[in-house]
Amino acid sequence: MFGLPNEEYGEEVRAVVQLAVPDTAGEEVADALKAHCRAALGPLKVPRQIDFTTELPRHATGKLYKQALRERYLQEAARRGG
Repeated sequence: MFGLPNEEYGEEVRAVVQLAVPDTAGEEVADALKAHCRAALGPLKVPRQIDFTTELPRHATGKLYKQALRERYLQEAARRGG
């Protein structure tokens, strides 16, 4: 999970998930993940959107490279003009 700019709230939480079985990605899984987050986190920390990917960017050590992921989303938003 990471924050992205949002005109209404200033920033919104976005989650990107790499599933063990990519074929299961969809609204049902996203809704289940959001429900889990609502049960474990405060309301402001629940992702507004959950995206699925086949591979997440990682450092050579295997640690998630969250900044690269966030930058990818910021670049996509800039290309769309938003």
